[in-house]
Amino acid sequence: MTLSASLGLRSLQQLRRAWAEVEQGALSRITGKVRAGLPADDLHLIRRQIDECLSEVGGAASARGRATRLGGVYLDLNTQGRAHFLQLLANEYGVDTDALRNATRHWLALTAVDDAEADRKALLAAEEQLRQILKSPRVRLLSQFNDLPEGIKFLVDMRAELIEAKGEDIALQAFDREFRDLLASWFDVGFLELRRITWNAPATLLETLAEHEAVHAIRSWQDIKHRLAASDRRCYAFIHPQMPNDPLIFVWVALTAGIAERINDLLRVDHRELDPAKVDTAVFYSISATQPGLDGVGFGSFLIKQVVDRLNRDHKQLKNFTTLSPMPGFRSWVNERLDKSKAGEQEHPRVTEALQALREAGALQRMFSDRSWLRDQAALARARQPLLILAAHYLVQEKRGQGARDQVANFHLSNGASVDRLNFPGDVARRGQERAAGLMVNYRYRLKDIEANHESYHDSGEIAQSRTISSLLKTRISA
Repeated sequence: MTLSASLGLRSLQQLRRAWAEVEQGALSRITGKVRAGLPADDLHLIRRQIDECLSEVGGAASARGRATRLGGVYLDLNTQGRAHFLQLLANEYGVDTDALRNATRHWLALTAVDDAEADRKALLAAEEQLRQILKSPRVRLLSQFNDLPEGIKFLVDMRAELIEAKGEDIALQAFDREFRDLLASWFDVGFLELRRITWNAPATLLETLAEHEAVHAIRSWQDIKHRLAASDRRCYAFIHPQMPNDPLIFVWVALTAGIAERINDLLRVDHRELDPAKVDTAVFYSISATQPGLDGVGFGSFLIKQVVDRLNRDHKQLKNFTTLSPMPGFRSWVNERLDKSKAGEQEHPRVTEALQALREAGALQRMFSDRSWLRDQAALARARQPLLILAAHYLVQEKRGQGARDQVANFHLSNGASVDRLNFPGDVARRGQERAAGLMVNYRYRLKDIEANHESYHDSGEIAQSRTISSLLKTRISA
């Protein structure tokens, strides 16, 4: 059994144990057994139980019991059955449009009256009626699950399945937006705890870190111990009080002397540890989210800022806060440029010049796939200047909408960082080569500039950059 399957089974077993006692208090029971695939002729059984949950008859204990029973049915469904369940909620348990239309007409009629004559009490009552109608039956149902033991984790997992199922279905998309907004209210950053994760954390939590590490894979217990137990390494995570052993998002930090250029220097388990009192730099070298069901719930942007504040408080001698980040979209962008060039489309002169120089250096054919290329020092020297110019253009000039095209760049720039330095070769692992020809980038967080950088990027898409990056954008390829 894989680690992910083991974690999923454990989560399911925990939910069942937590809900067992609550279920015994339920007043209602479904007659008949719902099949795992939830075929159409079983939907009436689900409708009946949903309606009973929404009826709110019998007090809080009965409501919890009914919600537990329905949650248990959902857990017993297979992937197809859960998709049918979500489709039912999307199609039949949205806002009552007739009631909304009538309530809106009533509110408009009241607001059409001159303020001096308007009945303030009636207007406020009409607004409250609108608020209640806009809270759809499915949101009321989901809110009942939140009151159950492990209920919020159940809901986060349910939304992950909704995201997988929604595709282009407009009803499911609308349901997903409603679900996301509900979760956002429960996962506001004010409700989250920033916690330092250490080697002494529960094994299940450590397994979660290993399973969800998205940037630099954890290959062994020795690997994770190095990242957590070394005196110059840190890991911080956001934790929700109702999911204490499920970090929502976590960041790995290396405390170093100077700004790191190569990721292997940070990942080596046999590295020479530094005295944390003598370091001057904090390097954020990997950030990973663990809960797909919280996609779009925007607490991730607060993580780096809070970790910077924590480190600045605990290690007052730190002068630099920086990342060592991948460039995951670089290869696909280069390939697009090459395709456009073949089609005769106009390209920025800087890009055309850099691509031609890489072609003449024999790098275009090798840099993303030939493992020997990263060991060929002469080849790297020929490719270095055009590759750095091309990468600087990609990070600063290539946009998706108003923001940076590169998703990692967009994350850090929106948090108030600047593009500080390109490192080549920064990642000689196969994945690093395949994604960005071994390039890595430092995004710099200067405490005095974070807010201004964030505002400029948010308002106009302006990207803060170092003199080194600006200089690359003005450099002509040397002969």
